[in-house]
Amino acid sequence: MGMTITEKILAASAGKKCVEPGDLINAKIDCIMCHDVTTPPAISMLKAAGIDRVFDNEKIVVTPDHFQPAKDIKSAELHKRLDSWAKEKNIKHYYKVGKAGVCHALLPEQGHIRPGEVIIGGDSHTCTYGAFAAFSTGIGSTDLAAAIATGEIWFKVPSSIKFVLNGTFGKGVYSKDVILEVIAQIGTDGALYKAMEFVGPALKKMSMEARMTITNMAIEAGGKNGIIAFDEVTKKYLDEHLKDKKDYTIYESDPDAKYERVVEIDCSKLEPTVTFPHLPSGGKPIGQCSGIEMDQAYIGSCTNGRIEDLRIAAEIMKGKEVAIRTIIVPATPEIWKQAKDEGLFDIFYEAGCVISAPTCGACLGGFMGILAAGEKCISTTNRNFIGRMGSPKSEVYLASPATAAASAVEGKLTDCRRFL
Repeated sequence: MGMTITEKILAASAGKKCVEPGDLINAKIDCIMCHDVTTPPAISMLKAAGIDRVFDNEKIVVTPDHFQPAKDIKSAELHKRLDSWAKEKNIKHYYKVGKAGVCHALLPEQGHIRPGEVIIGGDSHTCTYGAFAAFSTGIGSTDLAAAIATGEIWFKVPSSIKFVLNGTFGKGVYSKDVILEVIAQIGTDGALYKAMEFVGPALKKMSMEARMTITNMAIEAGGKNGIIAFDEVTKKYLDEHLKDKKDYTIYESDPDAKYERVVEIDCSKLEPTVTFPHLPSGGKPIGQCSGIEMDQAYIGSCTNGRIEDLRIAAEIMKGKEVAIRTIIVPATPEIWKQAKDEGLFDIFYEAGCVISAPTCGACLGGFMGILAAGEKCISTTNRNFIGRMGSPKSEVYLASPATAAASAVEGKLTDCRRFL
């Protein structure tokens, strides 16, 4: 029996020739992502247990991102603990404030993600890195503490669901619309503890940034990980971004690999999509929901805060003014600088937007755009749970940067194809 790409990576990390769904394995970790929310509790657990070590100071990547720059005393204390620990343990890859960015955009950009590796992080959207043909998944602070000390973690091997993305994108349709449609079809538990493997001709024309948007939201369908096979697009990105350890192992799913099921999506039939509150599965074509008034537009996050996303938004806003409060959040300092150098900030400024430093910000209800009771926000983020971006009486509508930008200009849910 053949194996899927996920099974092959996990087998290799566990030193086994083969694994099957349901097997319990102990996997060696290639990279651990640490940020300012879940890492300080992990540090405290290690100290309480009398464990004063990290397994490898070169395989841990640290960045504050959720509340950076610190928004209040509590977040400042988190940063202080993270900073002290990173310095004490001589963490090689520590991106302190000034170089810090949204973790899931920063790690690939800075060359820390390689195909065939096992990558974990104390954040549910760590599944983003599966876009690089790696196994990556989020864990809690307790498992994070154990992994930091030992360099190992146990997994139950997930079964796989294959998502075949057929056709080509029509005008105004982006990878965000694809993953919102996938989640709308299968539900928020449709891939519970499954590997979501994305294949098909529609992927071939997607940039790595677009692919990361898809794998980023695998967790919103309950997925253990999202994964996309290595190809020339992957290679080109890695050639440009890997700074060291440029060797990596490429795994591919066998032709006779077993899948729990196969889901086919005809991307040529998709419209720009908006996901209604209060679950990521509430996606509707824009034609069914245009005209609903918004109070805020938010363009950023680990899902859609990359340079490609900002370019798309700027193309729509150029020469126009936004009708509602609009917040632009570049995901990393490099993206921030690139957007400034390309003149995107001039477009956003002239349109009346707020431009933020790189941060997770309001995505998780932190700061930089919190919603009041009764307010509605069109957002490029990944979750729209009750109270996710502020008041439990506010509402979050998920969409692509194009739809968010068009809606910002009109002040209501708007078909971005009108501006393209």
